[in-house]
Amino acid sequence: MTLFIDMDEVLADTYLRHIELYNEDFDKDLTAEQCQGREVWQVVPEAHQKSVRDHARAIGFFRDLKPIKDSQEVLRELYKKHEVYIASAAMQFPHSLKEKSDWLDEYFPFIHWRRRILCGDKFVLRGDLLIDDRAYNLEHFDGRALLFTSPHNIHQNGYERVDNWQEIAEKLL
Repeated sequence: MTLFIDMDEVLADTYLRHIELYNEDFDKDLTAEQCQGREVWQVVPEAHQKSVRDHARAIGFFRDLKPIKDSQEVLRELYKKHEVYIASAAMQFPHSLKEKSDWLDEYFPFIHWRRRILCGDKFVLRGDLLIDDRAYNLEHFDGRALLFTSPHNIHQNGYERVDNWQEIAEKLL
């Protein structure tokens, strides 16, 4: 099978990083549980929203992310069994293209650079399966679509959902 795997909120924990940076910048103790069903910037006071929205524009934001639990091990096994491509919208933020590539080199070195699609829109993807945390990326995908659970999408319906990488392993390995 040809599999496309999103990066942000599927492989790399951007949501947690937004919360960590917000808490550092404003001396707060915001948690993911307090954000359920919304983006982090939607939960903070209006005076702090621009700061949170600008995190992704800062140098180092995408480079300093933590991998999602079990993603490295499960993806390594998927890569042995299937044609795996990383498909990430990397054009929206100026520094993300290089930082995402460097991040993949560090945490997923077994993913060859030819199997990395750092793009704008994902509607161009054609394959058997797309795993993404954003429903709008799944809408026009012709294959099987798996919605990876993230705090922002917990109320989203209409897609087969996976809550973690162990569930992905159970479905695909």
